[in-house]
Amino acid sequence: MQMVSFIHATVFVAITFACGSRDVSNNTTMNDPDKQDVEVVTPPVVAASETKSEALPTEQVALPVVSQEKQAPKRQLPPSSDAMPPAPKATDSEAPPSADASAPAANLHDGWDQLLRQHVSASGKVNYKALKKEEAALNAYLETLSTNLIQADWSRKEKMAYWINAYNAFTVKLILNHYPVSSIMKLHNGNPWDVKWIKLGDKTYSLNQIEHDILRPQFKDARIHFAVNCAAKSCPPLLNRAWTADNLERYFDQQTKAFINNAAYNKISAEEVQLSKIFEWYAADFGELIPYLNKYSTVKIGPTATVKHIEYDWALNE
Repeated sequence: MQMVSFIHATVFVAITFACGSRDVSNNTTMNDPDKQDVEVVTPPVVAASETKSEALPTEQVALPVVSQEKQAPKRQLPPSSDAMPPAPKATDSEAPPSADASAPAANLHDGWDQLLRQHVSASGKVNYKALKKEEAALNAYLETLSTNLIQADWSRKEKMAYWINAYNAFTVKLILNHYPVSSIMKLHNGNPWDVKWIKLGDKTYSLNQIEHDILRPQFKDARIHFAVNCAAKSCPPLLNRAWTADNLERYFDQQTKAFINNAAYNKISAEEVQLSKIFEWYAADFGELIPYLNKYSTVKIGPTATVKHIEYDWALNE
């Protein structure tokens, strides 16, 4: 009888222990490790309206580094302390001043003026042989032009004088570089005007660039043709003075009138004019030709006068 009671008590304790070890409401086994790995707890369903209204914490929405780089705007780096900003583009008639600029425009051309007075006649004939002996003085003047560039505050006349003197002085230098030579057409396969060799500041020019890219289009004065000299007999004579702002207008009119009325270059009558090729090559610069000629001609040319052109003599102007 006692044995039966012991057995009953044992069974009751076992059943009580088994029932107390399971959380029925959560259907989760607490004391079985194997079942903890296998069984999946289904999360409670959350309504869609609750999801939209609930914002995530800030630390949970940080984007990856790659996404931040793609969305970030490009930064502008601060200028380097040793880098200069790009200089504004200047026209050739207003070249930036040289760091070594020292000679004012008023006496910039004194060295050239002295050479011209000594070695060029009143009629424009050039003594290249004598100039060759003073080539160092010419080189010094050309260096002065290179290190004293046109300044922004120079007058129009000062700028024109600079470019006219530069054209003439570098043309003389070109001849001296090859002297003795019978004609400028003997140089550079007959086209020395397109060769870039004229160093002024940090730019290099050709004679054609000075005349056709700077002097003619920027200053628009046909009298320039009687100021620049191409070292040929048929070219308007080289003035035996340097051009300056003070004498520009006076010499423009003097040289233009002298050239038009000189029978060595032009033959003028009331009914017919035989003109230098310059009036044909640069016809656009002179506009209505007969009225232009009549401003300077000592012979009145009729409005119906025939116009012919004289062949150019490219022999050296010496």
